[in-house]
Amino acid sequence: MIKSIYTKEYKEVLQRLKKARQDVGLKQNEVAEKLGKPQSYVSKIESGERRVDIIELKQISKIYKKSLIFFVR
Repeated sequence: MIKSIYTKEYKEVLQRLKKARQDVGLKQNEVAEKLGKPQSYVSKIESGERRVDIIELKQISKIYKKSLIFFVR
């Protein structure tokens, strides 16, 4: 069974996360600071090394001023 982190759909979520961050003009370290996490946390999420869960995605969506639907459509 293919892990969902490697699916086309999950890669699209990661692309939307990165684009949304760039669209609001934030760097990874700025997002990490808002989340109370190290910069590597954001980097690993965007690169697919770390899976983002729904609670984390909810926090990130608030920072990026996007709905949860934007990331999972």
